[in-house]
Amino acid sequence: MILEEMEEQPGARLLLNLACAVVVVYGLRYASAILLPAAVALFLAVLSLPIMLWLQRHRVPGLLRIVIPVVLNIAVFGLLVLLATRSLVQFQGRVGVYAVELQQLQASWIQALEARTELPVSTYIGTAFVDSSVVANFARGLVGRAAELLGTTFLVFLIMAFMLSEASVFPEKFRYIMRGGVPGGRPAKVVTEVQAYVGIKTVVSLATGLLLGLWCWVMDLDFPVLLGVLAFLLHFIPTVGAIFAAVPAVMLSLILVGTVGHALAVAIGYAVVGTLLGHVLEPQLQGRQLGLSPLVLVLSLLFWGWAWGPMGALLAVPLTVVVKIWLENTPDLRWVAVLLDKAPPQPDSGAPHDVPSGV
Repeated sequence: MILEEMEEQPGARLLLNLACAVVVVYGLRYASAILLPAAVALFLAVLSLPIMLWLQRHRVPGLLRIVIPVVLNIAVFGLLVLLATRSLVQFQGRVGVYAVELQQLQASWIQALEARTELPVSTYIGTAFVDSSVVANFARGLVGRAAELLGTTFLVFLIMAFMLSEASVFPEKFRYIMRGGVPGGRPAKVVTEVQAYVGIKTVVSLATGLLLGLWCWVMDLDFPVLLGVLAFLLHFIPTVGAIFAAVPAVMLSLILVGTVGHALAVAIGYAVVGTLLGHVLEPQLQGRQLGLSPLVLVLSLLFWGWAWGPMGALLAVPLTVVVKIWLENTPDLRWVAVLLDKAPPQPDSGAPHDVPSGV
């Protein structure tokens, strides 16, 4: 009765939708300690599902079908953590030296600027603009956050194992729940599209990290492995992530070599790899544009970063793309997916995306 009355009152329906959205947003932030590991486990499970299905086709026993993908993920994660941790420990030991060299580089730039302009630049900027203690504290905090991340690893892989154990049952459950006039293949289509997006994004990110790590090694920068791992992680954030990944490498170039030409060469290498892989190869592999509008991209980074912290910012774009794929496969909400897209729909793309009244 109440729902029928609200159908006739679009304003009340809009207020109810807004109230539900506020509750969902608050729940996402309040339950981040549980939802964030679950989200990471879900993406790992989606990536590992083809392995489990391959093992199933080859009649591997049920328990091994779950254990083998989990062990493979643990091995890859352990290798990344081992490489990154060794580099982080070495970086923490040298961060004081880097801070001093950066101060000296800054002082030389200020002196050169004063000689050219004959203005007291040091009076306004100061030669101690970079505080070595602040840099050291930041490095220690970074190591601490890495150790904190390891604390949730067990929970992530445990949830992933249970998700894989339920993977063969979920399609039947979806068909039972959605049998009332909803195509039974829709859940499988959503899972397939999400799986393709996450898989291709991971492979391209891995290639980006390997190439940029190799480029940093060729340019004789310290910690090329750490810089490569950082590039791999930040490639999940389009455009902005590439800029954030290049900043540490360019700063190290200025500190170690001290010439603008060398730093510019490092930056050009990052730009070339990011453009070729992120803007040329990846869209071709995806087969269709799953891109988000620039406004949605920025808002998703802000929202997921606010809700779930740095890890939420890394997962922001994949999570938003998952939501967009689901909306595209839900007729009454397809118009929301059109709003999220960076390109307008084609005239022959299918049924019109009618906006429901009251929204």
